[in-house]
Amino acid sequence: MKLVYIVNRIDGPGGLERVLSIKASMLADDYNYDVHIVTLNQESTDLFYEFSNKIQYYNISATGNPISKIYKYITKLRKAVKTLKPDAIAVCDDGLKGLFLPILLSKPVPMVYERHVSRQAENQNDKKSFLSKFKASTTFKLMNFGAKYYNKFVVLTKGNLNEWQLNNIIVIPNPLSFYPSESSTLTNKTVLAVGKQCYQKGYDRLLKSWQIVHEKFPDWTLKIYGTISKKEKLDTLANTLNIQNSVKFYPPVKNIKDKYKEASIYVLSSRYEGFGMVLTEAMAYGVPCVAFNCPYGPSDIITDKKNGLMVKNGDINGLAEGVISLINNENLRKSMGESAKIDVKRYFPEKIVAQWNDLFNSLIQD
Repeated sequence: MKLVYIVNRIDGPGGLERVLSIKASMLADDYNYDVHIVTLNQESTDLFYEFSNKIQYYNISATGNPISKIYKYITKLRKAVKTLKPDAIAVCDDGLKGLFLPILLSKPVPMVYERHVSRQAENQNDKKSFLSKFKASTTFKLMNFGAKYYNKFVVLTKGNLNEWQLNNIIVIPNPLSFYPSESSTLTNKTVLAVGKQCYQKGYDRLLKSWQIVHEKFPDWTLKIYGTISKKEKLDTLANTLNIQNSVKFYPPVKNIKDKYKEASIYVLSSRYEGFGMVLTEAMAYGVPCVAFNCPYGPSDIITDKKNGLMVKNGDINGLAEGVISLINNENLRKSMGESAKIDVKRYFPEKIVAQWNDLFNSLIQD
């Protein structure tokens, strides 16, 4: 089967890139798919994650004002699809244009859409003015309109089902990135968070929570790995909260596995998520997680008080109390960590990619 993925870029350190590297590579290597990935304005061939050497790439260059750019993109994309002659197309583009590709391309073959974020991604701050609400409402209507033209619309969690009014929607979660034989000892005085610095990840909330933790356990350290954004002013906030000596910010690293292994607790402070793959990665190392019950993902992955702790979204004190309870009780940390390592096996790549293979085959047979 010839499969074409349409994405924006795959050279970054984000979750979408990691998922695609696992999924597309397994389809190419284990299922003998002829996989092609079409990118937009990605001149770099240096990829952060490792992709199968069987995969072929096709980059589209489109610049100019928004109207000119989209016209060039669609024109060149049509040409690419016509040249490649795929059996199926999978679109991994969370922008509005991605949802209209079946219409813009006249849907030449079965098309599948992969939604990697919650619709809450349209909300980029806590201010909800009439104009912002109207804009979000209009955008959501356009999203639903375009989404119904796909053969299948795939979301990552059960919670995501509630965001869309569609008859073609199904759930296929993200595959696990790795599953090491070893686990963290859970004895290092380290709490870990992974993800780029942005409104979504809620690190401002995490730092306020960490201030409470730091007052009781000044010898513990919070380490945050992810693309650093000066506009988030997290350094300033850490200084204001007087926790700058116990919080460390690091850029993305390829050896993130080592960081999970060195951690004793993982904390997720996101305002919203598409899935929360960092939770499954931490759990693979037997690290218990404390997470806000944000839309959506954590509630699918974490069973509260069994393999981690769930906290009401935005409850700063509750997040701190969850971390403190695990710092205080090493036995609880270890028992939750052991459960986490077992429970996360349901996300093994061979289980998830098999679902994708079944989906693509069912669409081709139809």
